[in-house]
Amino acid sequence: MNYFNVGKIVNTQGLQGELRVMSVTDFADERFKKGSCLSVFDDKDNFVMEVEVATHRKQKNFDIVKFKGLYHINDVEKYKGFSLKVAEENLSELEEGDFYYHEIIGLDVYENDVLIGQVKEILQPGANDVWVVKRKGKRDLLLPYIPPVVLNVDIEGNRVDVEIMEGLDDED
Repeated sequence: MNYFNVGKIVNTQGLQGELRVMSVTDFADERFKKGSCLSVFDDKDNFVMEVEVATHRKQKNFDIVKFKGLYHINDVEKYKGFSLKVAEENLSELEEGDFYYHEIIGLDVYENDVLIGQVKEILQPGANDVWVVKRKGKRDLLLPYIPPVVLNVDIEGNRVDVEIMEGLDDED
């Protein structure tokens, strides 16, 4: 079974079994909503257990999550540094034009049919996602995921077409 990263447990929160999670999903409200099933993986990426979300709330840049049956700090402290993943079977269908992060990472990036690199990771600094493009012999390129920059995404064709606006590439 395939699993996809949705967050990292960075700390406990209070004494009632809540965990502070650094989200790495663009669907945090859906992933961490009450009743959602997630899988816990240790720091060596070994499956530990399945959990069901009992409560979820946002606090600053973190998702605060409590799991069913784990209601005390002593129950959850050992999971600090572990990852939360969603099983492929629990992924929901997306609307046309929406993508999961794991579908975007690894795609080839082209400008005017010239290969410029590959999507290495996706950052969530604020208003829009930023795609990090790994390039040969140059620093990584940071591309905001906005219509004038990202022109076309073809998952099946393993391709993203972009137009690098003036000021985005500081190596030109």
